[in-house]
Amino acid sequence: MDPLQTLPGAEKDLGGGFIVRRYLPAARRRTVGPFIFFDHFGPVTEQPGQLHDVRPHPHIGLATVTYLFEGAMMHRDSLGSEQLIEPGAINWMSAGRGIAHSERRPASLHDSSFVNHGLQLWVALPRAQEEGDPSFTHTPARDIPRLSVQGVPVRLLVGEAFGDRSPVRPASTTLYLDLDLAEGQGLELPPLVRERAVYAVQGGLVVDGQPVPAGRMALLAEGQAARLQGHGGRTRAVVIGGEPLDGPRHIWWNFVHSSPARIQQAAADWEAGRFAPVPGETEFIPLPEKRFVAPPAPEGGGAEPQYL
Repeated sequence: MDPLQTLPGAEKDLGGGFIVRRYLPAARRRTVGPFIFFDHFGPVTEQPGQLHDVRPHPHIGLATVTYLFEGAMMHRDSLGSEQLIEPGAINWMSAGRGIAHSERRPASLHDSSFVNHGLQLWVALPRAQEEGDPSFTHTPARDIPRLSVQGVPVRLLVGEAFGDRSPVRPASTTLYLDLDLAEGQGLELPPLVRERAVYAVQGGLVVDGQPVPAGRMALLAEGQAARLQGHGGRTRAVVIGGEPLDGPRHIWWNFVHSSPARIQQAAADWEAGRFAPVPGETEFIPLPEKRFVAPPAPEGGGAEPQYL
């Protein structure tokens, strides 16, 4: 049996001491299917007076996928969307040619202590949709299919699996599952899509007989079933995947695109205030001091993605 490839993640400070653990992009693996970015935040207890709000910032060429296990946040964007994000819901914001948004502590929780815990993922849009219209879709927790697969509770967040389909409509073949495994409980995961990874959110896993501790992402072999088993008490895990991207992507700050020139243009547009504003917001996150530099095209054409 080949050794299981895993990603340990790296801590990132998003500002104000708000720490996330980032798994994608990584030096050893930049994408899994269309997923190009994977952050795990919390569980962290938010105290009254703490300001971990994410001020307005821009995106192009990607879709954000926000999923909470605990807590709440208020989403606002330049389309005029205002949505309270709560546990179990899927919030899919497609940036297309450009959108700005903020994620803030809900007003109802300003004077309360509460636990925030969730995942923030990005999906690279297909090239044909990189310059499409921006949009935001909220799918409440009650509308997400709840399945029992070999006795394991599974929430089908995005995609098709086990004879069912999520109401969330991705731009390309995408898989996103939430698994709840008891100690020693197992699930045979078929090769539902070409590229897959499993991440142990809480509790450990045994994947094809090899241990995967909590906070580790395991990359699964293409075209083969994988045996997942809970280990070390109750295990919460997510599976992500899909078909490979239709070509390389550049990722810099909050921008993803197949064209380096388009990222440079988006940076100039944000700095010049040409993105549509988020209604009711007066703050914004400025561009990083270190600017994007397009990599030289290698011989034979094309270009390697550049990551911040």
